[in-house]
Amino acid sequence: MPKAIIISGSPNPVSRLNGITLYATEKLTSLGWEVVELHVASLPAEDLIGARFDSPAIAEASRLVSEADAVIIASPVYKASYTGVLKTFLDLLPQKGLTGKIVLPLFIGGTIAHLLAIDFALKPLLSALYAKHVETGVYAVDSQILKTDDGGFVLEEELAQRLNAAVAALVETTLLLKGPAGTLNG
Repeated sequence: MPKAIIISGSPNPVSRLNGITLYATEKLTSLGWEVVELHVASLPAEDLIGARFDSPAIAEASRLVSEADAVIIASPVYKASYTGVLKTFLDLLPQKGLTGKIVLPLFIGGTIAHLLAIDFALKPLLSALYAKHVETGVYAVDSQILKTDDGGFVLEEELAQRLNAAVAALVETTLLLKGPAGTLNG
C-alpha cells in the first residue's frame, strides 16, 4: 500500500487549508493509500526553535517523512512565502530528507497575488532536500473554501477539479517511479 504524508504548515488549527488537506486525504484513502497527517504547529515549539534534531517528537516526524512514498506540503501564504513554522520543520529534516520523494505543494492565500510562492519560495527548498519530483502544485484563494457551521468545508468546484487532477498526478507519478516494494525504479 502506498504511503503519503501531509505536512501542514498552518499555525491555525481551524485554517481553511484544512479543507484542502482533508480533500486530498479523502481522495488518496479512496484509492487505497495510507495517509498520515503531520501538523507542524503541534510539534514542541522548543524543539523546533532550538533545532533539536534528536528530540523524540522531531525524530518521529522525520521517520514519518522517510517512510512516505509521497509528500504533500501544505501551507498558507504569509508575506509571499510559506509559514515560518513549516520552514523550521523542513530545516530539521536530514540534508537529503526528501530523496526519492514525490512532492505535491498545496498552498492557500488571501489573494491570487501570491500564486508564485510555490515556484519561487518552496521549490528551491525542495530541491535542496533532494525531492525526486515536484508535481504542479495547487494554489487556492481563501474565498474558494467555505467553512460550514459544523466545522466542515465546502470547496468551489473549480478548486476541487484542480485538486482532483493534482492528486491523480501525484498517484500516477508515485506509482510510475516506485516499484511494488517501494523502491525507486529510476
